[in-house]
Amino acid sequence: MTPWADGPSLVSQCPIQPSGSYTYRFSVPGQEGTLWWHAHSSFLRATVYGAFIVRPRAGNAYPFPAPDMEVPIVLGEWWNRNVVDVESDALLAGQLPAQSDAFTVNGKTGLLYPCANDTFTAVVEPNARVLLRVINAGLNSHLFFKVAGHNFTVVAVDAGYTSNLSTDTLVLAPGQTVDALVDTAAAPGSYYMAVQAHDTMSPLTFAASDTTTATAILQYNGTSTSPPAMPAMPSSSDAATANAFYFGLRGLGAPAVPSPVDVSMTIELGLGQLPCDPSQTRCNGTAAAAAMNGVSFRLPGPEASLLGAHVNGLTGVFTADFPDAPPPSGTAMAVGTRVRRLSFNSVVEIVLQNPSAVPTENHPIHLHGFNFFVLAQGVGPFTPGSVAYNLVDPVARNTIAVPGGGWAVIRFVANNPGMWFFHCHLDPHVPMGLGMVFHVDSGTTPGSTLPPPPADWVGVCDAQSYAAAAAAEVAPATAPVLSPAPAPALSPASAPGPANSPRAGGSPVIPPRAVDHKPSPNLPQHREDGLPSSRSAAGPRAAGHLTGLLCIILLLLFVLHEHKA
Repeated sequence: MTPWADGPSLVSQCPIQPSGSYTYRFSVPGQEGTLWWHAHSSFLRATVYGAFIVRPRAGNAYPFPAPDMEVPIVLGEWWNRNVVDVESDALLAGQLPAQSDAFTVNGKTGLLYPCANDTFTAVVEPNARVLLRVINAGLNSHLFFKVAGHNFTVVAVDAGYTSNLSTDTLVLAPGQTVDALVDTAAAPGSYYMAVQAHDTMSPLTFAASDTTTATAILQYNGTSTSPPAMPAMPSSSDAATANAFYFGLRGLGAPAVPSPVDVSMTIELGLGQLPCDPSQTRCNGTAAAAAMNGVSFRLPGPEASLLGAHVNGLTGVFTADFPDAPPPSGTAMAVGTRVRRLSFNSVVEIVLQNPSAVPTENHPIHLHGFNFFVLAQGVGPFTPGSVAYNLVDPVARNTIAVPGGGWAVIRFVANNPGMWFFHCHLDPHVPMGLGMVFHVDSGTTPGSTLPPPPADWVGVCDAQSYAAAAAAEVAPATAPVLSPAPAPALSPASAPGPANSPRAGGSPVIPPRAVDHKPSPNLPQHREDGLPSSRSAAGPRAAGHLTGLLCIILLLLFVLHEHKA
């Protein structure tokens, strides 16, 4: 019930402006495990990310043997360039971006790189049980992860508990997390944790992955770090190891798989080409493109986010006509901002088909706002009726690695109203169009009806909205709490609107301007019981009010001056 805390730029909110801020407020009912947060605006997430760990409440236990210690392991990618320039060069040329120059473990590369001088080291006690919380925060690379001399027992993925899977290799697509127990029962010493790319492109002649190896050290307390033992890594193209890991995961059998199915979809993932856009000044005729069911997704123009268009009743920003099945073979790729509308609490089943057309690669498909059950997956074309679904103990995930030339079947309950991005987590594929959005309606009860958004949320990206959000951030929270009210129903629209689509009421949309506002120390502090804290002095609060008033006056004068100009 908090879609404004989701984060994707121009899907659930307008982008946070330079020197601006926005406070994400949300709850995590029914979730435990390893998640993560990251920027969701272009390549900025290459460095703007971190672990987000939800532990059991006091008095509750893990459904596996309790660890003696926990170690977050965040895997990333590093470029020897400004990552914004890396993306800009690719977009202007209509090509894929340059591969990273290094991988990192908790921000450090290890010593196998010519420029490296730092290594992350986890010091552990002998004969202990260590929980590694591993996150693939990389932009472009599927990853293999191993620890020399040790095996793993996988106990969770994507903040969903699993039945114990024993393996010596963890496989993580971008966006995925794995919780794995490691018993420190080896001979006392130091052991490399190693990270290498898993190349999923086929044929391999198309592959251009980062071929380097990042390392960290698992060091038994009281021993030396030199020289650590190195694990034998899989070959970069070892699909058998990857598929054995992915296909071998099972859940705990609860909660039950939802049924019956209300909405059945088949979504085909496609790579291709489109004519160069005029803005792609270095593009030579055609640009790399991607699509779901033949539609290459485009974010709306800069005037409004999709959720903002819905909440404010704007038309012409998107259309609710995303197809439920692929178009006939040979149909030209279309471009649009198309969403699929879902009734509240409907059970949705999706067959994700990754065609075997050359080139093909493994696509990590991520669904915002929901977990889903993975009922089946395999290689080759999906044939309805010939596949046995696991309805007993399927694994629950939020990101599924759909194998190149293969398929996966997922199912979820649309019980979270809002606009939810469904996209490939290989970052270059998002601007190419490999995504779509589910628009989930509110229900009919107060607990299933989307409440009004917070005052500091910006859904329409104009100066007026940014100013109102800035004012809300510095104003005292004296207004009464509103009862939940339904968001306005979206008016049908026939096509995506132009860049300056009219707002409700007919006022023109003004391009976003930077608004300098920072979190105010005078805002009421959040408490467990939901009531505001009394931690505030009259003097600072008055100063905050005056500062906010002056900011608003100056901003209005600036807007009037710009209007006259």
